[in-house]
Parts: sequence; C-alpha cells; structure tokens
Amino acid sequence: MDPTYKPSRVVIVGTGAVGTTTAYTLLLRHRMTELVLIDVNHKKALGEALDMNHGLPFVGGVKLWAGGYEDCADADIIIVTAGASQKPGETRIDLLNHNVAIFKDIIQQITKYNKNGILLIATNPVDILSYVSWKLSGWDHHRVIGSGTLLDSARFRYLIGSHKGIDPRSIHSHIIGEHGDSELPVWSLANVAGTPLGFDENEQNDIFENTKNAAYEIIEAKGSTSYAIALALDRIVSAILLNESAVLSVSTLLHNFNGISDVYLGVPSIVDRSGVREMLDLPLNKIEEELFQQSANKLKAEINKLNL
Repeated sequence: MDPTYKPSRVVIVGTGAVGTTTAYTLLLRHRMTELVLIDVNHKKALGEALDMNHGLPFVGGVKLWAGGYEDCADADIIIVTAGASQKPGETRIDLLNHNVAIFKDIIQQITKYNKNGILLIATNPVDILSYVSWKLSGWDHHRVIGSGTLLDSARFRYLIGSHKGIDPRSIHSHIIGEHGDSELPVWSLANVAGTPLGFDENEQNDIFENTKNAAYEIIEAKGSTSYAIALALDRIVSAILLNESAVLSVSTLLHNFNGISDVYLGVPSIVDRSGVREMLDLPLNKIEEELFQQSANKLKAEINKLNL
C-alpha cells in the first residue's frame, strides 16, 4: 500500500432514524472508505453496523464498524444526529434545553480526540446546536456546519417543480434563515433558467406553507423524517470530501450578512474541503430582509438564554 495513502473516514454520532439512514446512504454512494457508528446505546450501533456489513458483498468498498469516540481521531467529518427527536406537536425549539445538555458531553468527547476535522450538525434545533457546537468545540467556525435549510430548500424546489411540471433539479430557489418556523422563501430570486416562476401571491403562500410544515406532516404520519435529510447530509459530505466548491444552503456563522452577525442561520454558502469557504451575498428585497432579521432575532433570543 502507498505509505502516503490516508483513508477517508466519516463518523456518525447517533444511530436513530436520521443517523442510520444517513449511514446507509453514504454506504451506498461510496462517499468514504471508513464509516464509524457511535451511540450511547452501543448495542444498537453494533446491530446497525452488522446489518450494513452483511450488504458489503453487494456494494463493497467501505470498512464499517460500531466504535467509540476514540475513532473520531482520524475522521474527516463527524456528523452529529444524536439527541431527542421531534414528536408530533413539538417545534424544533422545544427540543433545545434537552439537546444542549446532550451536546455538552458529545462535543467534549469528539474534540478530545479530533482537532482538525469538520463537524456537521443535524440534530434540532440545528441552527442553535451548530452555534453551541462552535462555542463548545473552540474550532474555526468554517469547520462547524449545520444542515441548515438545505432540506427546506429541497422541499421548496420539489413543490415548485410539482406545480410547474418541471424537474426540481432545474428549479433555482432557496429557503433561508432558521431551519424552523421563522424560515423564509427568497421568492425575489427564484427562477428556472433565469426565467421568473410567475406564481401569484396565493400560489406562493400555498407552496411556502407546505414547505415549512412538511416535517410536521411527515412526523404526524410516520414518527420521524429520515430519507430526505439523509440525502441532504450526503450532499454536504460529498461537497466536502470531493472539494466541490458547491453552493448549498447550510447553517453557518454570520458576520455582517445583511447586517446580521453572531448567529448561525441557513444561507447559500460555498462548501469545499475546508468546510464553509464563504457565504454568497444575497440581494434580498426589503420584505425578505425584514423577515430574515426576525428569524435571526428569534434564534439570538434563544441563544442568550443558554449563557454559553
């Protein structure tokens, strides 16, 4: 073996619905050469790893095991999906205090063994927990990323595509702000190949409300979301490991972004091997600026209660 060869390693902390679906997605797409599952319930992680290992004769190419935090030492990316999950009737903010307590232990354990990787946070409320992870880790904010509004933007594009009868991959539109109830659609920039979408106000409201409430609908129907968020996390992992410089609506630390600083929010950002390289300067209209400021203020108020 080439002595300079270094395997790519992804660690997933949390083997609930999101963590295991993400692991399976990464496995099928051969995103890395090593995949480690960590869970406070080690037996659960063992079972998930064993089940996936039995499929390796069909896909190959990945070494996969249930491990401990010491396995974070050589990880390129550590994905955190652990924490209390959203129940029917709960908002993402309702999970905050419980999950902050869990994260204090998780981030301490990760940073004990890893100083140079990238933290990818998926646990809700994802924007605040990304900010908490940045504070607790002491890492450069470029290397602490939340899944942000990438999934919301995908839902938005899907619904627009359904209305227009166009493949959602050809829709250019973004949801920004909180991954939650104060998120907002950037209708002023939404287009297909540079062509405005042509929706009236009622159509816009209908599409956005269905976008914003999608998670509640899924949770009410089946208990949790898993498939689409796994694909969103896979997309971020791909952008990082392949150094793509892809534009993705992830949650990152804002610094004078439309006048807003010191809060994590989902905005279109360039993602490469370094993490979030930079944010795009979105020319929002006046209404969008006001809604974005409201989203930031909401999350800042919650962060201030944490006394970090």
